[in-house]
Amino acid sequence: MNILQNLINGVGLGSVYAIIALGYTMVYGIAKMLNFAHGDVIMVGAYVCFFTVSAFTDSPIAGGLLGILLAVVVCTVLGVVIERLAYKPLRQAASLAVLITAIGVSYFLQNAALLLWGSDTKVFPSFLSQMLSKLPGGGSVTVLGCTVAYTTIFNMLVCVVIMVGLTLFTSRSKMGKAMRACSENKDAARLMGINVDTTISITFAIGSALAAIAGVLLCSTYPTLTPTTGSMPGIRAFTAAVFGGIGSIPGALLGGVLLGVIEIFAKSFSTELSDAVVFAVLIVVLLVKPTGLLGKQIREKV
Repeated sequence: MNILQNLINGVGLGSVYAIIALGYTMVYGIAKMLNFAHGDVIMVGAYVCFFTVSAFTDSPIAGGLLGILLAVVVCTVLGVVIERLAYKPLRQAASLAVLITAIGVSYFLQNAALLLWGSDTKVFPSFLSQMLSKLPGGGSVTVLGCTVAYTTIFNMLVCVVIMVGLTLFTSRSKMGKAMRACSENKDAARLMGINVDTTISITFAIGSALAAIAGVLLCSTYPTLTPTTGSMPGIRAFTAAVFGGIGSIPGALLGGVLLGVIEIFAKSFSTELSDAVVFAVLIVVLLVKPTGLLGKQIREKV
């Protein structure tokens, strides 16, 4: 019974990781950039939602819904601004320069949040739990003797809906096809009339919007908020993206869910060693399959 409970909790946590990993995998798959500031965009989205809910003390649920919308808008704009100011000038630069810039943007966002909102730990409002508690069962349901919170089920459903939506978007829409073309060959895409700069900006916008949603879900699950809230979840989600095969949308989902399950089971044995176990599993997987579980082997002509 305890194993099943851990499995359910792991899938719920892994669903949040998967949403964050989808942002990583979108940006890397299209722009071939590792945006390590992605975790801090999560933090910004969570703060926007927090202050919006705090302003609606009489109606936290309405404030929460408005907060999610504002967080998505703010993070989308932030993602585009970051891409235009920090990454676009380095489009032809070496990957190391882009990586160092991404780390610099990450520290800039953390310190800006520290100056704006202080270092005190804030308790994230439980508007999502209050909203879901109105469903039959009072916020949870019993499955095979295990208690499953509606927030866990909600995280899973949101993750699946986002993955299906992204898959349909990239496979059937005109912009999605442009993204796939840029992923294959940017120069050839330009020759076919595709605006590569706009396509990459839209990719960053989508990834940042997903970061805002993930930030709200993460802080609803673990209701603490600081300027460094997005750092470790961002690293874990990047690990999940690599685990499943970075650049693959189904791979991000699989990697996130597996990482969440591994983390919860590791914490049930030792909280101190849980991160070590997670990264050890990643190392083993990459030794066996360097492209990740669902990653494709890319052959280069010489």
